Amino acid sequence: MTEKSKKIIDILLDKKLITEDQAIEVIKEQKESGISLQDALLKRSAVSDEDLAKAIGEQLNIPYVRLTEEEIDVQAVKMVPEEIARKYKAVPVRIEGESLYVALVSPLNLPARDEMKHVTGLDIKPLVATEKEIDRALNQYYKVEEISKQALIDMRMQRFKKQKKLSVVKVEEGLGRKEDLPIVKLVNDIINGAINSKASDIHLEPQDPEMVVRYRVDGILHDIMTVPSHIIPSVVSRIKILSNLDITKQRIPQDGHITLKKDGKDYDLRVSTLMTVAGEKVVLRVLDRGNMMIDLGRLGFSKEDEDDFRKLIDKPYGMILVTGPTGSGKTTTLYAALNQMNSSTSNIVTIENPVEYRLNRINQIQVDTASKITFATGLRTILRQDPDKIMVGEIRDAETVDVAVQAALTGHLVLSTLHTNDAPSAVTRLVEMGAEPFLISSTVIGALAQRLCRCICPECKEEYVPDSKELENTGIKLEPGQTLARGTGCAFCFNTGYRGRVAVYEIMKMSPGIRKLINNEKSIETIREFAIKEGMRTLQDNAADKVLNKITTIEEIKRVVYLD
Repeated sequence: MTEKSKKIIDILLDKKLITEDQAIEVIKEQKESGISLQDALLKRSAVSDEDLAKAIGEQLNIPYVRLTEEEIDVQAVKMVPEEIARKYKAVPVRIEGESLYVALVSPLNLPARDEMKHVTGLDIKPLVATEKEIDRALNQYYKVEEISKQALIDMRMQRFKKQKKLSVVKVEEGLGRKEDLPIVKLVNDIINGAINSKASDIHLEPQDPEMVVRYRVDGILHDIMTVPSHIIPSVVSRIKILSNLDITKQRIPQDGHITLKKDGKDYDLRVSTLMTVAGEKVVLRVLDRGNMMIDLGRLGFSKEDEDDFRKLIDKPYGMILVTGPTGSGKTTTLYAALNQMNSSTSNIVTIENPVEYRLNRINQIQVDTASKITFATGLRTILRQDPDKIMVGEIRDAETVDVAVQAALTGHLVLSTLHTNDAPSAVTRLVEMGAEPFLISSTVIGALAQRLCRCICPECKEEYVPDSKELENTGIKLEPGQTLARGTGCAFCFNTGYRGRVAVYEIMKMSPGIRKLINNEKSIETIREFAIKEGMRTLQDNAADKVLNKITTIEEIKRVVYLD
């Protein structure tokens, strides 16, 4: 352990922020894993990030700053480019004379201070702040509309100076030409801004008279900026070139793909173009390749539901159905299940449309109508590949149902998705597609319905006592004085009060009683009532638990989950 690390430990011990035992555990953790002292302290939850930052500042004689309470000079922020600020976790705070005061997670990071001094020409005076506050400030002050403003001004000035418009041909001929650089920068800013905002989709929508850029964050679209009408063709063409699409075809819908690396992470962008009456619209789906190694324990299951689902996917054969509307996280749940099942002793094969994420040691096939590979034909081929477990992206027709049922009957575990409102509806949907009830009852071992609810933003979370009207029709019962939580809205969450999402689940396990009801062709309502009597917790029950645990709000579950 270095002398500086020892002094930080001593400061924390003197202030009674950690115990002797915790200090010994942290030192051992740091020595064994090779991580930094800060990471070891936070990993062991031995001290809060704020107390740790204060201790580091005290040991180094560098002031601690709480950025949420600090008045940050926008001109100071503009002095340091976004890529440098994010690279070093640095937030410029103010300018005093020839000095620029900068908040840093690691204030002794000399390369960071040297590079910022080279860029700004000012002496860098470090301040120490928590990583959480620095991340929030970076997202607040380096917004895509702000960093793209100069590029838009440059392009508007080109127009008013009566220069030639940036045409599609120009973009195709020379992306490196001086007059094209603002277009390149603008598109890069839009994509980087989406990744920094953790957006799942980017929408570029032609309106009258300008193009609107919107990000979908946590399932909700937010207006970000507008693009002037005279450069819309150039922006669209730039995206088409990046995704290897034909820029001369505007009337025909096209699908493409962009691969990029940012901050050490790999991202895939699925690009789709479509001609509307106002012009060509572009949507980019943002996929973080490293974000799909998900553990089942992180999806939002209750302990009982997680145990039930793990038991289902541990079965050697049968069919498991995951249901819900588009965008409810069904694919994420299936990928988490595949990660759980993945081993060197199993042959796991999937057929998807499209393959969203690449999974190691899993054989993934993509539906391709040009090659006549459909879910049904692909599944038939998979059965000749000696599979143990199979994932079918979606069951949407009688032919796929028939092959999937036969696969489950012949000793394979089959996972797939359906578009139904709840878990019991999954079995009746298969009947509607032509499957015999006795085959469904013999093969389906469980059905899971899910929705995605937004979580309350931790930065602006507050507790309150709801009134009786707010609780109507929710089934939520509160003790006198019991509080719930909500977000007030802040820069960290687009002023929505929500940040991140969690799944709400309903799991129906197949039992002898439910099999009998299916064989007798009983209604969905009858099957549902019987499943509840056997202990099934409904979507509404699960959503109510997340409200009581202050994870989400009544308003959100009313939006996402139908309440009787």
